[in-house]
Amino acid sequence: MFLFILKRILLLFPTLLGISLLVFSMLYFVPGDPVQIMLGERANAETIAQLRDELGLDKPFYVQLYDFYYNLASGELGRSIRTHEKVSIEIFERLPATIELTLFSMLIASVAGITFGILAAVYRGKYTDLISMIISTAGISIPIFWLALLLILLFSIYIPIFPISGRISSYTEITPITFFYTIDAVFMQNIYIFGDVIWHLVLPSFALATIPMAFIARMVRASMIDIFHEEFIRTAWAKGLRSQVIIVKHALRNACIPTLTIIALQFGYLLGGAVITETIFSWPGIGRWLFLSVQARDLQAVQGGVLLVATIFVIINTLADILYAWLDPRIRLNR
Repeated sequence: MFLFILKRILLLFPTLLGISLLVFSMLYFVPGDPVQIMLGERANAETIAQLRDELGLDKPFYVQLYDFYYNLASGELGRSIRTHEKVSIEIFERLPATIELTLFSMLIASVAGITFGILAAVYRGKYTDLISMIISTAGISIPIFWLALLLILLFSIYIPIFPISGRISSYTEITPITFFYTIDAVFMQNIYIFGDVIWHLVLPSFALATIPMAFIARMVRASMIDIFHEEFIRTAWAKGLRSQVIIVKHALRNACIPTLTIIALQFGYLLGGAVITETIFSWPGIGRWLFLSVQARDLQAVQGGVLLVATIFVIINTLADILYAWLDPRIRLNR
């Protein structure tokens, strides 16, 4: 197991190196002058030359690449043209909001998806299976922006239960320590702030959880149906073991291995794909910040944001591989 983990960690470095090179090259070779795009058509030649010099875009490709890796090694991702703040600081302040939203969404998606998947597999061909699959199909089919607007219309306007936007109410004061508001509320030992933070998480989390919930439910159902035909499951039924033990301890545990793949992939997708949800709910996370940076043609911010999302995605999948090997020793023996 130790050698397997070491091998996976060592493979991270060339993967991340390739990702950083790809991100830098794509932004370097993209058609058009990024400085001209950022400043607009009315900018004079002197202003354009000055900004190009500040960003180092007047240097050859290999010099810019060296500067990029040198700054990256020191944790420097440049300065945002739009906000005039360091990109690393902006990411540090906004990433916790996206992670918090993603974790809450994946918690909802995993619990609901696994539950629907188990019910659909156990009651295959019956009404429970049909209802579960209708819900999962609807989760994939309904556009997130439409569902988000519908949730706001129903539960924030017609039935004003949940807040429309933001991470916390305007009248609530919180001292950002970790920038994870749920954790900060615990540190402050204030149950009212904690409840307010959770209350703001409900609608965007449900909107974001529908697609991963549908994929998880389908994967659990398919995996458990296959496992129910295995010899060891038939033996367990023949021995008279309780249904709960067979379903949870034997069938579900073996179905978790392919399900973990879906959960890991969906977690990575949510981190980078929460742009629509964060924009609609005015959630101050990485997705909304990256969207505004793209609109403003903020080259440094886009580069840092894309690199961060890609890095997190790769790390999550590596952790998922390690978890597979722990659950099923055959995986690490085959690799």
